[in-house]
Amino acid sequence: MQLSHIAAFIGNSLSIAVFIKLGFSESSNISLTALAVADLVCVVSAFWSNLCFLLNFRQSILPFNATNMALLTGSGLWAFVSRTVAWITAFISLERCLCILVPLKVKRIITPRSTLIAMVCICALTFCPFLSSFFTYSFVWVYYFHLNATILDVVPSSNKYAILLEKIVFVVCGVIQPLVAFSIVLVCTVFLVVQLRKMSSWRKSVTSAKGHWGHNSGENPASSAPAVQDRISQKEERLVRMVVVIAITFIACFTPTCVMLLCSTVFEELYFFGVYRRLFVVCGMIAILGQSVSGSVNIVIYYIMTSRFRSSLRCILGLDRQEEKH
Repeated sequence: MQLSHIAAFIGNSLSIAVFIKLGFSESSNISLTALAVADLVCVVSAFWSNLCFLLNFRQSILPFNATNMALLTGSGLWAFVSRTVAWITAFISLERCLCILVPLKVKRIITPRSTLIAMVCICALTFCPFLSSFFTYSFVWVYYFHLNATILDVVPSSNKYAILLEKIVFVVCGVIQPLVAFSIVLVCTVFLVVQLRKMSSWRKSVTSAKGHWGHNSGENPASSAPAVQDRISQKEERLVRMVVVIAITFIACFTPTCVMLLCSTVFEELYFFGVYRRLFVVCGMIAILGQSVSGSVNIVIYYIMTSRFRSSLRCILGLDRQEEKH
C-alpha cells in the first residue's frame, strides 16, 4: 500500500510541475492543478496514517500514541481532503458539460478567475470543518503502566456540545457532501458519454457528406465551415474524453468510501472509537487505497490523452533532449 502512495506522490508532484510550466491561462489547467494538489495532500496524510498503524512503528519508543494520533493527523485529514478531491472532480465534470450545453457562453462563465475562486471556495468549504476535530477531540498526556511512560494521546471529548458538533459535521461533511459530489460526477459522466457518442456519429456523417460532395461535384462550397467545426469538435472531444476517463476512475476508486459512509450511518458503532473499530480501520484502509490508486493513475491519463502535457513532462524529465542527442 505504501508503494501506491509513493507512486501517487511522485505522479501528482510531476503533474503540478507540468501544469505550472504550461501556465494558467486556461481554466482547465487551474482545476487540474487543484486536483493534483488535493491528491498530493491525501497521499501524504494516507502515508502517515498507514505508517502509524504499522506494528514495528507502534512498538517503537514514541512520545505519542501512534494509532490514535493517526485519527486526526492522518486518516482524519485524509477524510476531509478526499471530499475536496470529490468536489473538484465534480466541478471539472460540470465544466465539460457546460462546454457542450452552452459552448458560446462558457468562456464568459468559466474563466481562469472564476475557476480560481471556485477552487478556493471548494477547499474552504470541505477542509475548514476539519478544524472542528480539534474541539471534539483533545490532545492529553496519558500515563501508560506497561510503557512506564507518559505519552501524548488523542481522546474524544465528553462535552455534549462537542459530541453534537461531531455528529453534525459527520452527517453534513462526512456523508452528504461526498455522496452529493459522487452523484454529480456520476450524472455528468453519463451525460458526457452520451455526448461523445453523438459527436462520433456527427463526425462520421460529416465525413460521409464530404466524400459525397467530392465524388459528385468537386469541392463542396461549404466544406470549409464543416472543416472548422470538425477541428473545434475534435479538440473539445479530446478534453471531454480525458475528463470522462478521470471521472470513471474516480467513480471506481471512490465507491468503497461511499459504501463505508453509508454503512457508518446505519451502524452507529462503526467508527474509530466504536465497537466495530477493527472493521472500520479495515474499511478505511480500503478507501484510502482506492483514493491513492485514483491519484496515481491521473498522470498516466494526462500523458496518454494530452499532447501538450506529454511534451512538457518529457521536457521536464529530459527525455526529449536524450532523443535529440541520439
